[in-house]
Amino acid sequence: MKKYSMEHVMRFVIFSILGIIIFFIPITIGGKSTIPLDHVVSYILKIPYFQEVYGGLLVVIGALLPFITRTWNKNTTTTIFSILNILAIPFVYMALMQTGPDFLMNKDTIPFIYSKIVVPVITIVPIGAAFLALLINYGLMEFVGVFMRPIMRPLWKTPGRSAIDAVASFVGSYSVALLITNRVFKEGKYTAKEAVIIATGFSTVSATFMIIVAKTLNLLDVWNLYFWATVVVTFLVTAVTARIYPISRKADEYYQGVQGNVEKTVVHDKFKVAFEEAMETASQADGIIIGTYHHLRDGLNLALKIAPSLMAIGVLGIVIANHTPVFNVLAYLLYPFTLVTGFEEPFLVAKALSLGIAEMFLPAVLVTQLSFEVRMLVAITCVSEVLFFSASIPCMMATEIPIKLSDYFIIWFERVALSILISVPVIYAAKLIM
Repeated sequence: MKKYSMEHVMRFVIFSILGIIIFFIPITIGGKSTIPLDHVVSYILKIPYFQEVYGGLLVVIGALLPFITRTWNKNTTTTIFSILNILAIPFVYMALMQTGPDFLMNKDTIPFIYSKIVVPVITIVPIGAAFLALLINYGLMEFVGVFMRPIMRPLWKTPGRSAIDAVASFVGSYSVALLITNRVFKEGKYTAKEAVIIATGFSTVSATFMIIVAKTLNLLDVWNLYFWATVVVTFLVTAVTARIYPISRKADEYYQGVQGNVEKTVVHDKFKVAFEEAMETASQADGIIIGTYHHLRDGLNLALKIAPSLMAIGVLGIVIANHTPVFNVLAYLLYPFTLVTGFEEPFLVAKALSLGIAEMFLPAVLVTQLSFEVRMLVAITCVSEVLFFSASIPCMMATEIPIKLSDYFIIWFERVALSILISVPVIYAAKLIM
């Protein structure tokens, strides 16, 4: 084993432990149990006028920035969404002034999108980015990767280091996980295909938001069953979607010609190899101040891109879901899958699940009075679908991960259909355990 300075050993050990605590270990403060990062964000959100000033500025600046930098028309998708994002400016004005048409100002549209999605997400992105150096700069991902590769590679076709991404979503949030994925992809540690698998397969809502879903559907009394059933279904669906179109056609190429950092297959002396790889990374990393600054800068840039998309597309998605028949078409596409479950009200369930592409929480609202089986099916699927236009899709579109607009729709449909089919035996197994 090579000899490394005590400074490098302490970098790896101390910063990795701090990163694990901040991102993964729930602690209780003021009666609220969540990860320290979430506590930090919660306190920041309580600063007087923070939500109004910070949220308003990032939405407006983010909407105008592509036109200022003249990047708004670099391709068709960018042009469409840059124009749509301009709508974020009047929407955020309505949110701040609390005035506007009734169909936009009801509690489930502009107020919900702004206060429950836009501001929390664009706050956690830069704050999470500032701490992200602890997880990915000083060897933790390389250390974990050596042990997790025999699991991650055969099941999900991703490197062992992606286990950090998978866990970050469920205990943190999709925005944190996407920060990790995007950064690691740009550093040449994921290929384009691996980044797409991870982004669309693991970057789902956090356990904290799953509690809200469980409470709405009266499933808190079986919380552990619901949580683990959702984890199992989400990861099984990802194992399938990683092997079918469109993800199967994605290139196994690294970001813009970056030389790939490919994980080695390790059979013997795994701890020794894992430690050496961690030391190699820690020895080459910037100091904590410089590393934190770089991540914070990247986080603020990402927040600027995300803010107007969350506001504009989130509101438009909910308006379309609530006031047009568009989602009836999606419901008919999903109906064969809900029908074969044998559960009650298959078309209503299909209609509920079709709303998930607009906002993941909407399906839960329609099935609160139905059977345990239906409520579990919807509760699991609205999380395992991963993709929805009010938040996760705009976040992904703001990264460098190569996903086309059509890919989002196809992958969403695949994930929902597979989630329905896979959830049925899982739900029956859960009932036997109860």
